[in-house]
Amino acid sequence: MRLIERYLFRQLLGPTLLATAALVALALLARSLSEFDVLVEQRQSAVVFLKIILLALPQLLAIMMPLALFVAALVALNRLHTEQEIVVCFAGGMSRWAVISPAMRLAVMAALISLISGLWLQPWSARQIRETAFDIKTDVASTLVQPGQFTEPGPGLTVYAQSINRDNKIQNLFIHQEMPNGGASTYSSREAEIATRKGQPVLIMRHGSNQQFSRQGVLQYTSFDEYTFDLSSLFRSDELLHYKIADRYPHELFFPDMTQDWERQNRDKMLAEGHSRFAGPLYNLALMAMAIAAVIGGPFSRMGYGKRIAAVGAAAGVVRIAGFGVQAACADSPELNVLQYLVPLTAMAWGFSQIFRQKVSRRRAAKLARTSPAWTGAAG
Repeated sequence: MRLIERYLFRQLLGPTLLATAALVALALLARSLSEFDVLVEQRQSAVVFLKIILLALPQLLAIMMPLALFVAALVALNRLHTEQEIVVCFAGGMSRWAVISPAMRLAVMAALISLISGLWLQPWSARQIRETAFDIKTDVASTLVQPGQFTEPGPGLTVYAQSINRDNKIQNLFIHQEMPNGGASTYSSREAEIATRKGQPVLIMRHGSNQQFSRQGVLQYTSFDEYTFDLSSLFRSDELLHYKIADRYPHELFFPDMTQDWERQNRDKMLAEGHSRFAGPLYNLALMAMAIAAVIGGPFSRMGYGKRIAAVGAAAGVVRIAGFGVQAACADSPELNVLQYLVPLTAMAWGFSQIFRQKVSRRRAAKLARTSPAWTGAAG
């Protein structure tokens, strides 16, 4: 790139990075609020909570990056055009393509990042989130005890605990278990904790007692300093980890295993998701072209381009919403998948048509440039 093109590229890169960081930060904040029950209700550590939030970053980045490019391009190009720096570029002999090429290079870079993320990084992170959520769901400690509540984690088993401290020590535990022979057994302890012995989960109760009623109504009472309650039989889950459509890699989306009932039934949805992974990055190019058209695609105005920018901004919103709508429609009608590519390509074609529809008069550009602050500063 020439010096002036590198200058224009830097003027666009800074606002793009700031806009991307701001939008992603807002999205992560919203995601963290929705996942806050991981800390409160399921009593997972802050590390697990942060892991889930950070793993959502690739998906949020793919959604936010085209919007960030659009906003940043509008801000940067409008400033450059209002200060007549772009006019100076035209007066210096630069073609329209030379002026917009730094912005389009930035859009191409963003599209490549989105493509790589959508094909590999996004499904990997989605699988990590799914596996973490599955581990939380099958976690013995979070399933067995809910402080201040009676829970039934297994058939014939009722558990109550007054509280759980920060060291995961269970205080004032009560367990009532119905026996297969018709009797019942009740455990109570002042303190307990869940541990693992020989790879199996156990509940270690301390300073408590056991009241066992036989089927004939005979009561047996014993006290103990420490008692180990086996939990392995209660938490043998037959549930298997299942990856959803968003968790699949491209080859799994385009070539599903037709011997599996679930994949055969969701073939159209998987195909729509696969095409969206390739069509999504095109919105970086489409929205950048529309942003350039909003500023450069019309006649020069000293009064600014507020109305034109507002109109193109509304059109860009319609384009992006239409893209999501088309993707949803393709889940039921696979023949519509071509529209996933046509929507951003049409928007990009419209943007370029507005940019190149009128020629810049070099004489008029030079006249405007001589009265601009940028030209005056250069002459000084």
